[in-house]
Amino acid sequence: KEQDTSAHLERMKKNMEQTTKDLQLRLNEAEQIALKGGKKQIQKLETRVRELESELESEQRKNAESLKGLRKFERRIKELTYQGEEDKKNIICMQDLIDKLQLKVKSYKRQAEEAEGSASTNFAKFRTLQRELDDAEERAEIAESQVNKLRVKSRDIKHEE
Repeated sequence: KEQDTSAHLERMKKNMEQTTKDLQLRLNEAEQIALKGGKKQIQKLETRVRELESELESEQRKNAESLKGLRKFERRIKELTYQGEEDKKNIICMQDLIDKLQLKVKSYKRQAEEAEGSASTNFAKFRTLQRELDDAEERAEIAESQVNKLRVKSRDIKHEE
């Protein structure tokens, strides 16, 4: 019986060793599969990290471009604001100049109207004086004609005597 037990134990030992070997092989295979799966997972994660890093760089470039564009727009806004203020100052100066010129134009119009009135009055006086002169010249001619007639008569009378 001892031999049977010993043989039985020996068989059990061999079975156990075989089972241990099988389990060890399966464990090694499982570890290899896990390592391969882990490596694949790591590769996938590394690929994903590279993709994310690339996206991050792209977004950072876009952000830098946006900031550059924003600064450019801010400068342009400052320039336009300054130009607007300068234009406003120029408009105020021009409006003052226009107001002054309009006052001068009104003054010149008033002076022109006064000069026109004065010229009209002077022209009326001139026409009156011209008529009076014409009348005086006509009377002078008549008088001169009468004087000449009288001279002729006076000569005739002196010649007759």
